[in-house]
Amino acid sequence: MRSITPASAPQNRPSQQRHRRIGRRWLAVAVAACATAGVATAGQSSEGEAATSMPGYQQVDLRRDTAALQALGITGVQARVTTASGRDLVATTGVAVAGTNRPVPRDGYFRIASTGKALMATVILQLVDDGKLSLDDTVDRWLPGVIDGNGNDGRKITVRQLLQNTSGLHDDLPGFDTPQDYYRHRYDTYTPEQIVARSMKHHPDFRPGTGWSYSNTGYVLLGMIAEESAGRPWPEQVENRILEPLGMHHTYLSGATSTLRRPHANGYQVFAAGERTDVTEQIVPDLGGYVSTTADVNRFFQGLLGGELLPEARMAEMRDTVPVDRRLEAIWPGGRYGLGLVNRPLSCGGRYWSHQGGEAGFITLNGATDEGSRTVTVSMSTSFNDSDRTLRQQKAASDLVDRALCDTSSTRHGR
Repeated sequence: MRSITPASAPQNRPSQQRHRRIGRRWLAVAVAACATAGVATAGQSSEGEAATSMPGYQQVDLRRDTAALQALGITGVQARVTTASGRDLVATTGVAVAGTNRPVPRDGYFRIASTGKALMATVILQLVDDGKLSLDDTVDRWLPGVIDGNGNDGRKITVRQLLQNTSGLHDDLPGFDTPQDYYRHRYDTYTPEQIVARSMKHHPDFRPGTGWSYSNTGYVLLGMIAEESAGRPWPEQVENRILEPLGMHHTYLSGATSTLRRPHANGYQVFAAGERTDVTEQIVPDLGGYVSTTADVNRFFQGLLGGELLPEARMAEMRDTVPVDRRLEAIWPGGRYGLGLVNRPLSCGGRYWSHQGGEAGFITLNGATDEGSRTVTVSMSTSFNDSDRTLRQQKAASDLVDRALCDTSSTRHGR
């Protein structure tokens, strides 16, 4: 039975309620598709100042690209490009709180949502390397009887298929369609078993291994498998295996806390009827509940693709990709999905690696070159329930990532 906490309850909940309500995903709005707040401002680090004199993508380009995002009606934007030399370009635009002149913090916290799937995939592959489990293990090997009914069969779904979104498991996720929904359900909580049970009410989208469909439910199962195979809570494994070794000291799991650490920009959802609602305060499911900064997200992709977290053999498995379905092709043109990593083409040739995330109020796009020598993360503090605006947001943010990784300004590409 769903556990619901009244909106009037305190912000901090008992720590044992670790698995939270899954909110409406920005990605789902974009898939369904197949007044600008404040005055633009820009900030940059001292490293960024030095980088402006370098050829290629420069501070002025990053300022222009973040301003283009704000012009779409996004309340606040922060972006960071980390170069091979370690110098960063940083730009912010818009405001942290709608109706004020408070600037977007240069190193602000934000919810990274499904970018957390890349963290989970890394932990699973480390467990494989440790001999704790195999990518060919079935779900039933670790969670007997959990996947059953309506044609769902845990004996036929493998760990690899969960990671690659080829399991066929159907997502049935509650979310916010109106401001009233948000205020009524922002503190709702679910156990992972309850989330999986919602999926079991549906027939599979396809037979395991015969198609591709984005599945949050699959990653909930991976967290359960990580705990069973290692005998430790999966958030503890993320902390010990990724965050501490990489020095990601500004990344944490929000868990039972409905607010963000400071500094941060508030997150806004523009609902279908046009209401812009401050949705900063909400309890987010654990895997989607990671909070981070642009510097830490860049550090993660730099470390992962640079070989600091996984040996070459495991990285090869992570980079083994399949095409995404036609619905996702609309927002990831040419996109392919590996094991918790998305591979997308660059306009200048070659491809890059990423995993974007969308939670109500916060949208994150990111990208890294093959060896992680150049990384970029952009966080936007507005999400839309309107598919057209969502797709325009996606394209503008994707263009920023592309230009930053190609390391050339748009004028040099003739755009």
